[in-house]
Amino acid sequence: MDSVHSLVPLASRVCVAFASLLIAACSGNGDGLDGNGRPLVPGGSPPPPLSADFESLQANIFTPICSVCHVGSSAPEGLRLDAADSFNLLVGVPSTEVPSLMRVKPGDPDNSYIIQKLEGHQAVGRQMPFGCPTTQPCLPTTTIAFIRQWITNGAPPSATAAAAATVHAAAPLAITSIVPDDVEPVSVSPPQIVIAFNHDLDVTQIDSRSMHIERQDPGASPVASEIVPARVTVSSANLRALMVWPSRPLSAGHYRLVMNAGSPSQFSDIAGHSLSVGVPNELGESVISTFDVEVLP
Repeated sequence: MDSVHSLVPLASRVCVAFASLLIAACSGNGDGLDGNGRPLVPGGSPPPPLSADFESLQANIFTPICSVCHVGSSAPEGLRLDAADSFNLLVGVPSTEVPSLMRVKPGDPDNSYIIQKLEGHQAVGRQMPFGCPTTQPCLPTTTIAFIRQWITNGAPPSATAAAAATVHAAAPLAITSIVPDDVEPVSVSPPQIVIAFNHDLDVTQIDSRSMHIERQDPGASPVASEIVPARVTVSSANLRALMVWPSRPLSAGHYRLVMNAGSPSQFSDIAGHSLSVGVPNELGESVISTFDVEVLP
């Protein structure tokens, strides 16, 4: 789990402060905390039993604890751990702090960066959750053991997602999410753009240099004021997540992700289904998505 930057985005600082106050109100002798060190909510429904499957980990750990800060446009290191995005941003995705390590490497918990961050022996940054151990509890070893076991088991998706994939195996290939998107600006340069699909992609049809990122100035002509080359990858650990890596950090501005001229604007899954993506720009290239970067001072 990548750490918070030295300049934590304002929204993240607010989340951290709120979480710290909430934890502090329940800390001390442990009264008011559940077995995961999480504040009990009066009248709230108890979470499902913690087990070594992704659905349980999301409900017990990622959503209530990690996504206090790792959510939305201000998520540190671009790592969103809400239910909609966490799997595709964890499994098979290189850490932005230590790119030689995956955030989650299926079958290998010791070399999964999330484990190193949670256990506190990471090479970069600080132990997670943020504030551990000074302002909020670290995850107990017994809790981390469930994440370890899930990774040892191959880091499969939730049973609900797996069942849905089986039911909809014959459904057309489609994009299920893009992070970041045009819904809200990101507060720091995104380390990668992740395009999630509903089927496993045929990686033999993907050109690692098929996309670029264009910056457009407000009120200017539609022609890009800056072109940022990008690298396209799909991890064998997660064939449904296509990652686009900018060759350099993106400054504040409006951007669009574009297929290079001459590159096919289609993706195919391993069953042979194809999907045409994007809308033509002024040069006839396909624009996959648009987003804004608002780098905070």
